[in-house]
Amino acid sequence: MSLMLGRDRFGDPINSGRTLSREEANSLLDEWVINDRLKLHMKQVAALMGDWAREREGAGVEKAWAWEMAGLLHDADWDQWPDEHCRKIIEELEKRQVDPEILRAIASHGPAHFGVEPQSRMDQMLYTFDELSGLIHAYSLMRPEGYSGMELKGVKKRLKEKSFAANVSREDIQDALQRSGLEQDDVIHFIIARQGRVS
Repeated sequence: MSLMLGRDRFGDPINSGRTLSREEANSLLDEWVINDRLKLHMKQVAALMGDWAREREGAGVEKAWAWEMAGLLHDADWDQWPDEHCRKIIEELEKRQVDPEILRAIASHGPAHFGVEPQSRMDQMLYTFDELSGLIHAYSLMRPEGYSGMELKGVKKRLKEKSFAANVSREDIQDALQRSGLEQDDVIHFIIARQGRVS
């Protein structure tokens, strides 16, 4: 089974700047995603994307929501339609006339799987946060105190343990960091400081 999207252009440029409302996006999330763990992952990635856009990219309210929305819906079709992962949500958002920038970020959050290269900063950060967020959350679940007191060295130790959160691709994490030009430690610190607030 191939998840390759077979295209590099998404949406119509005329829809630049168009997003779903927060209510519409959450309604789509609730309708398409049954698995609560997956839903939490998507909400965590969304929060990280919004925070990064505001704090590191200087984004205003609308642009930060576009980043957040990309994170919120990036895995929306994985739960019920894994064979159509990425394709189905992109087609749905194209029908809803969503900004092509958001569609491309979703399409490029796993270049090895979907065949779309992350280009914009939004693309790069969704790819960067996706796997690292999952690994750090898995680590929080094995700690009695969760995120409280979590340290960088503990996360890095788990990253080196291939058997820990084995479904998290270390290759994708390294590839994403390389493409974004960011220091691994900086991104891990950023996630630890924010992710525990999302439930």
